[in-house]
Amino acid sequence: MEYGILGLMIPIEDIYSIYKVWTSGTSTAAKLVWTLVIALLPVIGLWIWLLAGPRGAATNV
Repeated sequence: MEYGILGLMIPIEDIYSIYKVWTSGTSTAAKLVWTLVIALLPVIGLWIWLLAGPRGAATNV
């Protein structure tokens, strides 16, 4: 295992973020764009989504 726990965490976090995108109240086009960004750029896309992604009415930090 070269990458260890980090190699396991990134796909899990990507799946979680894609789930959160698709259960949000944004438009389908925005959901599709966010999903593509997260899927095509797993690490960078996840950070971009965490910083600028769609937010619900209540933001949990």
